[in-house]
Amino acid sequence: MPLIGAVGRFSSLYPTTAMIFSPVYILIMIVTAALSFWAQHKVKSAYKRYSQVRARNGMSGKEVAEWMMREAGITDVEVVAVAGQLTDHYDPINKKLALSEGNYAGTSIAAAGIAAHEAGHAVQHAKAYAPLNWRMGAIYLQRFTSPLLFIPMIAMMLAPALRGPALILMAAGMGVIMLVNLITLPVEFDATRRAKLALAEGGILQPGAETEGMNKVLDSAALTYVAAFVGSLLTFLYYLSLALGRR
Repeated sequence: MPLIGAVGRFSSLYPTTAMIFSPVYILIMIVTAALSFWAQHKVKSAYKRYSQVRARNGMSGKEVAEWMMREAGITDVEVVAVAGQLTDHYDPINKKLALSEGNYAGTSIAAAGIAAHEAGHAVQHAKAYAPLNWRMGAIYLQRFTSPLLFIPMIAMMLAPALRGPALILMAAGMGVIMLVNLITLPVEFDATRRAKLALAEGGILQPGAETEGMNKVLDSAALTYVAAFVGSLLTFLYYLSLALGRR
């Protein structure tokens, strides 16, 4: 009872904050967190299992990435090791393909799949794959619009009269994040498609158990991007509904 009373008193003192952090908003946060947890659990479980299964060809992740890029005619991308687990990424600015230490030297099914996926991004870059360029541009835009999620909220608390314009700015900022996550989906799906095709055609992984294990690792990783998009979409729609409701 004291807690309920305290919440009610807080809402009356700060109506703007209560409007933003409403039960609907809390529900969205719970759904987003649940999706993210589920996706992370799937990818970590798949990776833990198949990082312990050695691929019969014996190639390390570094060798797989270099092979796939060489087959695509790419010779100016360096494969480097980075600390951590599942920290693998492709850096299009510096043209570096970074593999987590376990995947860089590892010869597992998981290492081969992840290395090929990152090499898929390098192939996208070399072939000027449009969605990859769109994502790079959207990420730069996001860096400039990120403050739109916090500064307007503070402004509303200090000056309630600014609520309308502030909500519009918050919706715009969240919209950019949602856009980045949306563009990320075809980029990641296409890199996975390229990886699966290359490993199958090149005979790097054998049909059957090896290919199925790679598919589970890469497909579960894709779920994390889907979860991120769904969460950002729900939050954007919520902010947008608040902004339109104030007009």
